[in-house]
Amino acid sequence: MECRYFGECGSCKLFNISYKDQFRLKIDRFKKLFKEFGVENIELFSSKESHFRARAEFRIFHDEKIFYAMHSLKDKRLIKIDDCKIVSRPIYNLMPKLLKEIEKSLILNEKLFRVEFLTSQTNEILVTLIYHKRLDEEWIKRAKELQELFSIFIIGRSRGQKEVLGRDFIIEELKIFDRKYRLIQSEGGFTQPNPSVNQKMIEWAKENSKEFRGDLLELYCGSGNFTIPLSENFNKILATEISKNSIKVALKNCKINNILNIKFVRLSSEEFADAFNKKRVFKRLKDANINLDSYNFTTIFVDPPRAGLDEKSREILKNFENIIYISCNPQTLYRDLKEITKSHKIEKFALFDQFPYTHHLESGVILKKC
Repeated sequence: MECRYFGECGSCKLFNISYKDQFRLKIDRFKKLFKEFGVENIELFSSKESHFRARAEFRIFHDEKIFYAMHSLKDKRLIKIDDCKIVSRPIYNLMPKLLKEIEKSLILNEKLFRVEFLTSQTNEILVTLIYHKRLDEEWIKRAKELQELFSIFIIGRSRGQKEVLGRDFIIEELKIFDRKYRLIQSEGGFTQPNPSVNQKMIEWAKENSKEFRGDLLELYCGSGNFTIPLSENFNKILATEISKNSIKVALKNCKINNILNIKFVRLSSEEFADAFNKKRVFKRLKDANINLDSYNFTTIFVDPPRAGLDEKSREILKNFENIIYISCNPQTLYRDLKEITKSHKIEKFALFDQFPYTHHLESGVILKKC
């Protein structure tokens, strides 16, 4: 991929070598870090080289005209940009047209601070316009015209104000092997940024857990991105998540896909560990009609944030025959595996390049009890 903003825009940190060489560099660093675990056969999943990112946000720079802007790679100043080749085609095509129309209207461009885009493989687009001013009826009228012009969904935000003009979510469609899943992705909720690599991650987890049977516990389930496709492999699933909105969306996603063997509960990983170890009783489990003793957990699936697993959550992993660990941070994965491999053996390792042109790398590990 060629981009005229390489070396200036802070979004891309790796740009002076080819994509193939970038991926190889990250693989080599990963293998060096995990050498002591004796992992030889690592499955590799690369990304598209351009137009792979389904969510993006840009500052707005006000001059004689308005411009999209990103923070500089070298300092905190903003640099003007006209396009961005890492964003999905629908976002890429919309960006200049949207800005041109916003510029025509003082109501729409005055004190516009940031624009956020979220799109799906169904080509639905949700645009959030964030302002440093109160959004009045005139703004709503103009924004609705903009929404209709481009057949998109628009949300307006200001301090203490949220105006949803169409809806505050889009529908994603994931093709996992021979089945399609439709998932709501809400504004402000966590979504995987690279849809094609996300599908590869789900397929990898599903393929490598198809013989596990029993029941599955999932921590950090989000809105059910992995949970729902994995439901075919297990008798029952209990999935936990701290975000109230994510739980609400996950329940809707089950209904959309006619999935009946999953229960979701709003608990942090630390709280669930206390419930699992019978140290605390949680009303939220009772309210959701969940009895932990009724589950035959054979497998645990974890997809923690960059900080990795907390000590309590890491400790309960030793109770499960199988572990599926998806990680977005090799350093915290390394720390966690130092403990987990005292009771479990690594069976499979995979690397997923969710974030081309950066140093970030997603990975997956399958472990079985020794």
